[in-house]
Amino acid sequence: MTAARAFWLVLALGLLAARAPAGDAVPAALGLSVRKDGVLIKDGRPYRAIGVNYFNAFCRHLKDPQDTGFEAGFKALAEAKIPFVRMMGCAFWPTEQKPYQENKEEFFRRFDAVVKAAEQHGIGLIPSLFWNVATVPDLVGEPVSEWGNPQSKTHEYMRAYVKDVVTRYKDSPAIWGWEFGNEFNLGANLPNAAQHRPQVVPQLGTAKSRSEKDEWTYEIVRAAFAAFAAEVRRYDPHRVISTGDSFPRDCAWHNWKEKKWTKDTPEQFAEMLLGDNPDPVSIVSAHAYGDEAGRIRQAGAITAKAGKPLFVGEFGAPGPQEKSEKEFQALLKAVEETEVPLAALWVYDFGHQKDWCVTAANERSYQLRAISAANERIRAALSRRTEPK
Repeated sequence: MTAARAFWLVLALGLLAARAPAGDAVPAALGLSVRKDGVLIKDGRPYRAIGVNYFNAFCRHLKDPQDTGFEAGFKALAEAKIPFVRMMGCAFWPTEQKPYQENKEEFFRRFDAVVKAAEQHGIGLIPSLFWNVATVPDLVGEPVSEWGNPQSKTHEYMRAYVKDVVTRYKDSPAIWGWEFGNEFNLGANLPNAAQHRPQVVPQLGTAKSRSEKDEWTYEIVRAAFAAFAAEVRRYDPHRVISTGDSFPRDCAWHNWKEKKWTKDTPEQFAEMLLGDNPDPVSIVSAHAYGDEAGRIRQAGAITAKAGKPLFVGEFGAPGPQEKSEKEFQALLKAVEETEVPLAALWVYDFGHQKDWCVTAANERSYQLRAISAANERIRAALSRRTEPK
């Protein structure tokens, strides 16, 4: 079966799964869901919020059981009135993910600790289950392009992991939604794809070499997105599902159709944005940096018309306040003024990215305070709209 035919088969199955009741039919559903009119809801009411990416909250504990920094992290976020985090719900490298196969009980003991801490501190979690595009294919000995094949070992692993994670945590109030991976769309159909194949680091469990089969297309990633979402819907009919994608490249349509770097039209941008988030994916994922405040506004209009909430899963600006504040404030303003339902700052307590790392105590803490203030304004605005007249 070709990748294209596989995509449409999985998409059709996903659309059937998407017909499960959601939104205003299930006001008591846990986490976030999407109402029939396309409105994001929590506890049966329209909802908007800004959270943070706590990228390594789980994976550092998975790697080192003595590292329980997530406990203090969730406590600090709760004190700052940050309602949720997007995090990697897996390991980045194959060697670090192997405990799932070799000692599943211990793997989930560590995952349990993170979910329990989030429950205790009232922090929502959106775990991204397949962050790195090559990790699962490397674990099962297949090339990356097998993400487009529903009969592959890669999909078999995906289905098993989804079942184990979703069924284990679907009754937890800490779980707000589910996400597939991180920015798979940015590597699709690149004219110079051979230069952007996944890394080769055999000591970390990757393949020993890469080939053209480790390049991927939009057909491949969209097949994977649809299959993931359909699998999640087997066990959780309500919570939001995200791809984890960034904004499409500004030449994405031309990369795909013509293998050129020509800039896309607004209509082509809309086509790619919505196409990268196929049903039964329930929210549209985008990541915004630099001068992309205008794209946030543009995407807000596109997604509102399509009836899917926008999730700006990453936004931020690097460096100390005097260098980053203008860019950061422009992005935050776009998120707030566009009434983006969900957004998350990049990145909380991630020391490996010093220029991006935000904590409640470091020189970049102003971003956390700004988000907290924005959340207060958002809560007040939602309250005014829902108060009886």
